[in-house]
Amino acid sequence: MNPAILHSRAQLGVEAPPVIIEVFLSGGLPTFHVVGLAESALRESKDRVRSAILSSKFDFPQERITVNLGPADMRKTGGRFDLSIALGILAAMGVIDGDLFATHEFFGELSLRGDLRPVPGMLPAAIKATQAGRAILVPKENGAEASLASEEVFVASSLLDVTAQLRGERAPVKIDPVKPAPCRTAGPDLTDVKGQQLAKRALEIAASGGHNILFTGPPGTGKSMLAQRLPGILPPLEDDEAIETAAIDSILGRPIDLTCWRQRPFRAPHHTASAAALVGGGSDPRPGEISRAHNGVLFLDELPEFSRHVLEVLREPLESGQITISRAGRQADFPARFQLVAAMNPCPCGYLGDTAGDCRCSAESVRRYRGKISGPLLDRIDIQMQVNRPPLDVLRGDAPSGESSAVVAQRVQSARQIQLARSGVCNAELSGDTLKKAFTADQKCWSLLDKAAESFALSARAYQRVQRVARTVADLACEETVTTRHMGEALGLRHLDRRMGS
Repeated sequence: MNPAILHSRAQLGVEAPPVIIEVFLSGGLPTFHVVGLAESALRESKDRVRSAILSSKFDFPQERITVNLGPADMRKTGGRFDLSIALGILAAMGVIDGDLFATHEFFGELSLRGDLRPVPGMLPAAIKATQAGRAILVPKENGAEASLASEEVFVASSLLDVTAQLRGERAPVKIDPVKPAPCRTAGPDLTDVKGQQLAKRALEIAASGGHNILFTGPPGTGKSMLAQRLPGILPPLEDDEAIETAAIDSILGRPIDLTCWRQRPFRAPHHTASAAALVGGGSDPRPGEISRAHNGVLFLDELPEFSRHVLEVLREPLESGQITISRAGRQADFPARFQLVAAMNPCPCGYLGDTAGDCRCSAESVRRYRGKISGPLLDRIDIQMQVNRPPLDVLRGDAPSGESSAVVAQRVQSARQIQLARSGVCNAELSGDTLKKAFTADQKCWSLLDKAAESFALSARAYQRVQRVARTVADLACEETVTTRHMGEALGLRHLDRRMGS
């Protein structure tokens, strides 16, 4: 007797490696074995499968059942293979025909009554199934998510429903591809921030070039308000970016909100968050906040209040755009290309340098406070903007509202288009030869940068990041050559470097 062979996929980070399920019935005492590095949740599937088959009014074979999940050296977990195992047993018994097994992939956890329950990670699995040229059959609750990446999605509500479709007793239920909402949902607007024109300009530059930005200043000056309005001026997500971002929610088992499909994510973890919560982790690696902010914004308020160890783990993903989580016997890669926005007070009490405040922090306490942010991390923050207390007319509400997020977003979009046409990436991602080609400047501009590097003791990394910011300032002005005016503004946006170098 030949084994029944079905196709499915495991979940490994944002990847969905193929798994072949082989079910073989042989003579001997009735036993049920699942082999192929199946972990506890998957080993328990034999009890769910047996009960689901009996509850669906099928006989359960009184033979030796061997289920092999290949490849044998890859760990497999969860209940996503329940349906495949049950169908394999029924096919091996001759109850159903396995003709569709070669062209379909099957996913779903079974309840004891035979109902199909949704499983996480369906979007990455649907993407890979489409690339392999196979249709997929999933629980009803996973249908809309899977249809974002596949045009051949079939759904069912129970094991009995699946077998009826495979035996031709019931018409297959095919899901039409879901069309996400084309527009973004409205968020906080820049008109809510009164005054702070320099800070708004810095935010616009950061949005245009994809630069990381740090706001520093006394409490109540609008640092958090500015950060929360960054997503509203960023260009909307492209379709492939939206799929990447939605895949993170998919593997976490979270519903995908199609009403804000093109809205860039905004994550703001509390400063008590652990390193695992921020970058991901666990015995079965799961993405953290930096991956949930992929293609969007990660806002860290009260930056020095975070543990230094937690902040240091950001250094690698800020450069590479991904995070690798290694555990014994497994390794998972998660995307983490986010734009960092941070806010901090100048000292522990918050009023250092504020004429309206009374700061009594000692020089040593200020040094310790700022020392929680290491030099290498600060180097990776392109723009460091001082946000001062607004004047009285702003506090009274008499100041004009200023430009709306929609108006600023148009300029940001135009600057991004210039960058993509020139280099294929935004300026924050320029490096090596691409930076040399993009940064066309006159000799006066180079001289100004070199003098600033000596005065502020800029590192090689900071030196290049100033170039990128200056390139963005020139792009906003629609100018091909970077001049001393653009370079001067870029240098003025590294407030902490200037203060440390003085």
